[in-house]
Amino acid sequence: MASTTRSRSKVRERREDVARRVLATVEELMADGTPYTELAVQRIAEQANVARSTFYLQFPDKSRLLIALAEHAVDALFAEAFLWWRADHSDGQDGVDHAMRKTIAAYREHRRILHALGEVAGYDADVAAYWRGRMRSFIDVVQERLDTEQRAGRIDPDMDTPTTAQLLTWMVERTISARSHHDEGPGDARIARSLARSIWLTIYGTAPAAPPAGAS
Repeated sequence: MASTTRSRSKVRERREDVARRVLATVEELMADGTPYTELAVQRIAEQANVARSTFYLQFPDKSRLLIALAEHAVDALFAEAFLWWRADHSDGQDGVDHAMRKTIAAYREHRRILHALGEVAGYDADVAAYWRGRMRSFIDVVQERLDTEQRAGRIDPDMDTPTTAQLLTWMVERTISARSHHDEGPGDARIARSLARSIWLTIYGTAPAAPPAGAS
């Protein structure tokens, strides 16, 4: 029994090592300017010192490879925004600005992978399902917060929270994606401030008026 357990452990370790080498190789090749769609499996396998047969055992196709590659990038992209949507918002619009700056920086750091994800999702069903699922998970977080704020009477009672959650999420993603095609510079700060203002005013700009002083 112990021998079987050790054997399975070694197989798992070998698979994990192959996956790490392949993913690291793809990132290196893309960092040199090669688009993901132009990377051949043979080139990836040779550079990673992995047999093609072993490659396909780990990644049945390039769609699965891209999804595995995108996991860390998408986590980094959403990380700061997740924190803001779950915070108390006591820092006002400045808090959104900070979150947007961090999100833009994360997109820039992983822009090659995220661009590939968006491009391939346009024609690959598996990649599209993965990307929609990750976006849907984030949209759910946004809607949950909007619903909470609405029940507490802190935002417009007539707000359509499901639609607003979708609009805010895709507005940020599409804006930052388009922005990342340009060189980094002062424009990033302006984009972050503008996104922050749009988000804050959409949520709280039409909040119910406070009752008059002394009203019961």
